[in-house]
Amino acid sequence: MSTKKKWLITILSIVGVLLIGIGAYAYSLYSTVEKTVASMHKPIDREKSEKRTDAVEFKKQDPISVLLLGVDEREGDKGRSDTMIVLTVNPTKKSTQMVSIPRDTRTEIIGKGKEDKINHAYAFGGPEMAIHTVENFLDIPIDYFIQVNMESFRDIVNAVGGVTVENGFAFNYGGYTFDKGQLTLDGQEALAYSRMRYEDPNGDFGRQNRQRQIIKAVIDKGASFSSLTKFDDILAVIGENIRTNMTFDEMVDIQKNYKDARFNLEQTQIKGSGTKIDGIYYYIVPDEERTALSTKLKKHLQISGNVTKR
Repeated sequence: MSTKKKWLITILSIVGVLLIGIGAYAYSLYSTVEKTVASMHKPIDREKSEKRTDAVEFKKQDPISVLLLGVDEREGDKGRSDTMIVLTVNPTKKSTQMVSIPRDTRTEIIGKGKEDKINHAYAFGGPEMAIHTVENFLDIPIDYFIQVNMESFRDIVNAVGGVTVENGFAFNYGGYTFDKGQLTLDGQEALAYSRMRYEDPNGDFGRQNRQRQIIKAVIDKGASFSSLTKFDDILAVIGENIRTNMTFDEMVDIQKNYKDARFNLEQTQIKGSGTKIDGIYYYIVPDEERTALSTKLKKHLQISGNVTKR
């Protein structure tokens, strides 16, 4: 056998071994992801939102909506959803709308029969009541929820190797100093950065903006090729701290058909004013503001209809 032929066989053998190794790794990764999603899965008792006439079809790239619930869970306490973010995802427009709902927003709690702070819906009835309440407040369907234990922010950020954010002003919080400008944060720093509220001139809105920064940074970092080597750590943290009604197959379809929508992210702040009712602070959103926001989200979801009165 010629030397040239021997080298060719050797190279092909090496490539073959590499391909087999990559295939085995990919299968292992797929299997691990599937098991992780199974542990995260928390179904809700409905096939689709009552505000949809037809079920979402991923292959047709129908726009979808997701409610993110950041919950501070403590032992012996169900907790409240102190962070509530609605995402509408439109793959044909390659865009995502992100709306943070102030936790003190006064609205009807669906299933409780009274008006209260919107973040109390989770405490009263878990993600189901939170979903129904947000649907009523914005008059849009909520297709999926993702519930995150806020304490896990630290572990999730560490799992992706830290995040980079752009800080608008210098402040101190939780024993850390955050300078103005671009910052690279580890998990504990990111948790402190996202929690500061009282020193922020924008109050809770400022905190919501920093939380959105961290979420976006985690998504971008987690989707990068460099995070593949950290997948085991990332999946371990996710499996312990995140719950969702998405199935594994739905996640695969969403990743396949909707992934480009994350590159164009528009963030919206709900306008309103604070007041006290019976000595309790509430954030009041005018009907005209709610109507305008609902119309905007419906357009992004490519659905029609009028906003219902609370």
